[in-house]
Amino acid sequence: MNKGIWYAIGAYASWGLFPLYWKLLKHIPALQLVSHRIIWSLLFLAAVILLIRNWREFRAAIISRKVLRVYFIAALLIGINWLTYVWAVNSEHIVEASLGYFINPLLSVLIGVLFLHEHLRARQWISISLAGIGVLFLTIVHGSVPWIALLLAATFALYGFVKKIAPLGSLYGLTLETGILFLPALLFLYISEQNGTGAFLHTGMVYDALLAGAGVVTSIPLLMFASAARRIPLSLIGILQYISPTLQFLIGVLIFNETFTFIQFIGYSIVWLALIIFGMESYLTYRSQIAIMEPE
Repeated sequence: MNKGIWYAIGAYASWGLFPLYWKLLKHIPALQLVSHRIIWSLLFLAAVILLIRNWREFRAAIISRKVLRVYFIAALLIGINWLTYVWAVNSEHIVEASLGYFINPLLSVLIGVLFLHEHLRARQWISISLAGIGVLFLTIVHGSVPWIALLLAATFALYGFVKKIAPLGSLYGLTLETGILFLPALLFLYISEQNGTGAFLHTGMVYDALLAGAGVVTSIPLLMFASAARRIPLSLIGILQYISPTLQFLIGVLIFNETFTFIQFIGYSIVWLALIIFGMESYLTYRSQIAIMEPE
């Protein structure tokens, strides 16, 4: 099997298993967890850049004001996304969080239409319309908007859009993003330590190791994804990405016994139908393009 496929499976499976990791730290406030995630991710990524002896090249790549502006927006979006996700997992909302990542690909396509003037095929419009109907159905039957799912989908889709127009590769980009968030995260942890609510070095070596390990478990899937994206078609990545929310959903229902009613099943099924249509349409379009390119 193509190495790129294994890298993609590894990345999406890692993201799908994230709830298990964050649940181990559920006694620590979400903002502290995300602050540690930012700090340790930066240290890990900086170590990688130093190890491959690219620090000078990295510094030269980030000195432009335009680069810094783009990555400030990216950092803000990924920071909100991480905080929302960690809070959702440790507040018994894993199932709703998974819905956000089921919706995300369709929202990304819609952003492409709105901001990049991309054109959708008829079946893609059907997929987006069905997803909208599913979310509207869940809103009506529960009497409230599934804001966790929508916020996760919106921030990650917009983050993907910013990264699409951003000039740096994934290693340099994530390093700069975590670098932008580093000082606010460090300041928050300092304040937490001063007021006696800091968790690091106060909850045992195992939890300290898990907090420090947040940088590794954040960075490695992103690096695997970057390797996969260079080796396999985006259409295949588009299909494999559903590994992540599917695992999250199963973990929420089967391991942490989150409520999943028949009414929710109907709403989620509408979204899942939209994704099946979207995935099949993308695959068939890709196959037809390959057939045209192949010599007779």
